Amino acid sequence: MANPLSESRRDGAPLANPNVILYLAARFLWMAAFQIVNVAVGWLVYDVTKSAWALGLVGLAAFVPKLAVAFVSGVVADRYDRRRIMAMCLMANGVATLGLVLVVLMPEISLGAVYALFMLSGTARGFANPAVQSLAANLVPREQLSRMMGMASSLSQFAVILGPALGGFLYLGGPWTPLALATLCFFCAGGLIFVIRVQFEARSKAPVTFSDAMAGLSYIWQRPIILGAMSLDMFSVLLGGVTALLPIVASEVLHTGPVGLGILRAMPAVGAMMLGLFLTWMPIRRRAGMKLFVATAIFGAATIGFGLSQSMVLSMGFLWLIGASDVFSVVIRQTLVQAETPDHVRGRVSAVNALFIGASNELGEFESGATAALFGLVPSILLGGIGTITVALLWAVMFPGLRRRDHLVEPG
Repeated sequence: MANPLSESRRDGAPLANPNVILYLAARFLWMAAFQIVNVAVGWLVYDVTKSAWALGLVGLAAFVPKLAVAFVSGVVADRYDRRRIMAMCLMANGVATLGLVLVVLMPEISLGAVYALFMLSGTARGFANPAVQSLAANLVPREQLSRMMGMASSLSQFAVILGPALGGFLYLGGPWTPLALATLCFFCAGGLIFVIRVQFEARSKAPVTFSDAMAGLSYIWQRPIILGAMSLDMFSVLLGGVTALLPIVASEVLHTGPVGLGILRAMPAVGAMMLGLFLTWMPIRRRAGMKLFVATAIFGAATIGFGLSQSMVLSMGFLWLIGASDVFSVVIRQTLVQAETPDHVRGRVSAVNALFIGASNELGEFESGATAALFGLVPSILLGGIGTITVALLWAVMFPGLRRRDHLVEPG
């Protein structure tokens, strides 16, 4: 069997490798399916409960299992075939989403069943994330990795744009409709991954020790620049994220339906994709650290603007700016993690990275729902934006090496 890395070197382009095309297609379907599910379930839960707390619990149900398997999943990704891990997890997500279809078709919707299925989905995603991130580095040679990550990021952002809009539109036909499409996408993505042919170097099957499980965290902890970038992104999105509250904003503030909710959820991805494409032509060359902190402060300011807005157009604009500023941290974090981590520990480092992302997203949704239930919708959004700006200022002092970082990948 031909070595895919040799084919990539000979042809000089990642897309000349059919395994890369299969991987990118599967990743696109995976991301789109998750966005469709998130929009459908978010609107469903709020429509049934009218409760910000109930919306927050959706994010918590997705995050808790990720936390439980975070360090084990990294070891699994480093010891076993990442392709098979990813494929099986995608199939498990398809089963969980099929369960959601059955739940919404019942005469009376059980929120307990919805949360339980989200926990199943979160467990599968907890094992999938390290494998997904690490598998990319096994498909192309190192010199093509940045192009590979750029393609994957652009496709992911397009999926985050298309998924919410499609999910909101299909919801008009009933909540089962978008969930059925998401189920099909998960199963198709899993099938595509199974077709990939890549040589995987077998790792030791010796019993897992505590130090093995903690190797990724230890690696990051000893590198303040990586730790600073990852934790800055985590706390800024944890505090300033507004995704979980969009069903309330769409219903109570902007007085729009599920289609409007889909548009609102897509706007951060529109901003991220547009700026991401700009960065492919004008990459971050100098003063990367300072630009990271400025972008984080802009993220917080845009969150405050969104909280004060009562206009659909203005709200879309602020969400666009939130996504555009956030993509800076994504580019910096992914470049630092993937380029500077050796392959034998890459799965465990990716698992910690995925845990940070999960904390900022799903746990951030719980935080948003809880603070909105306690303080009200607008105050919770404003406090989140102020908190994000505060974190940017504190991190600039706490991580001077990150603030002074000039090049993303230092020469030599």
